[in-house]
Amino acid sequence: MNLNLGGLSMFILSMGLNFKTAPVDIREKLSFIESEVEMAQITLQQEKSILENVIISTCNRTEIIAVVDQIHTARFYLKRFIADWFQMEISAVENYLYFYEDGEAVKHLYEVAAGLDSLVLGETQILGQVKNAFDTAHQLGTTGTLLNQLFKMTITFAKSVHSQTKINENAVSVSYAAVEVAKKVHGDIAGKHFSILGAGEMSKLALQNIAGQKATDLTILNRTLSRAEVLAAKHGGKAAPIDELGAILTETDVFISSVSVAEPIISKADMEAWLATRPEKELLVIDIGVPRNIADECAEIPNLILYNIDDLEGVVSANTEERKRIVAKLGVVIEQEVAAFYEWQKQLGVVPIIRELRNNALQIQAETMRSLTQKIPGLTDREEKVIGKHMKSIINQLLKQPISELKEMSAEEDAAYKLDIAKRIFQVEATTEMSETEIEMGNKQ
Repeated sequence: MNLNLGGLSMFILSMGLNFKTAPVDIREKLSFIESEVEMAQITLQQEKSILENVIISTCNRTEIIAVVDQIHTARFYLKRFIADWFQMEISAVENYLYFYEDGEAVKHLYEVAAGLDSLVLGETQILGQVKNAFDTAHQLGTTGTLLNQLFKMTITFAKSVHSQTKINENAVSVSYAAVEVAKKVHGDIAGKHFSILGAGEMSKLALQNIAGQKATDLTILNRTLSRAEVLAAKHGGKAAPIDELGAILTETDVFISSVSVAEPIISKADMEAWLATRPEKELLVIDIGVPRNIADECAEIPNLILYNIDDLEGVVSANTEERKRIVAKLGVVIEQEVAAFYEWQKQLGVVPIIRELRNNALQIQAETMRSLTQKIPGLTDREEKVIGKHMKSIINQLLKQPISELKEMSAEEDAAYKLDIAKRIFQVEATTEMSETEIEMGNKQ
């Protein structure tokens, strides 16, 4: 749906790639490192046709949600931006990209936030990632009227889904899947030694799931030792600096790696050197980093079993009949939420009219009050307050129905024509410049 404010057309456009459209080797090439996201959003905001933007970058998706002034032009500039940022040709990336426009883009965002578009259906981690992405963009000033409202509605909806349905009961995520792989390979993992490289969100979730299986022999390694120490203290494990990884792997049963890097940091040669003195027993290596942390060639090493994030897709079957039933119901609810967003959007044009109508009425009230105090001198402060309060009450009652009708008109096909007539009747000259507070007030009228 095209929104027009002050002569400027606005559309919502979503572009991205995920585990459905791109293999891990492509996803890791087009994944934003956390420290780059802010600069990427600022750079994107300067592109032609881009009016607002939010970048969501996780281990399984890179996605841009934007408000644009032209769909066709913006599609090109978004593709060019992603290709330029990662120093690739547009032709090398465009076949992996999906686009959603307007209502489909809104629907897609709802599905993403609720965990319905995740590798593991119904996982809850993505909601926090969507919220963090929006918070970052909002603080940078790359969001405005439309995306502020859309993300607020989306986050509220997703929270409701997780609290009111069972879709996230015993929720599985990539981190959970990693622990399921360990159980598949080793059976009872309570007595196994786990080494975790990284202290980020994925590592924290993996540790929570490991602890849930009563495994207590844990070593956490990280570049910043203090972060590893915090996690180790929380889970009853040990912390170690990253340069001790080789020695620790000689005693490890399950090694999980999840650090943010641009390319693999562990080569086959490194791993062979570290394992040279290790007893001949299996080492399970699970790489949940995107980009990958461990070179694929490590899978060739005897007694080493390597899983990367793509391998985990088939490990945990989250698509149970119960989850599918819930998803079918949520599909109907999401359609209603999308409709509610567009109803809100339709009413944007009426907010300035309501504002001016109220301002004009309050100005008349103030002038009448001044005239009254001149004609009836000697009124006490209390008497003036009582009279003023009743005057405002009369105004509110008189405006209630016109405001309701104006909002109804704004959702009709000939809204522009009818609203122009309303402006003539009420003699208001409304501008389209609105603060977020005014929009919120307009919603509550």
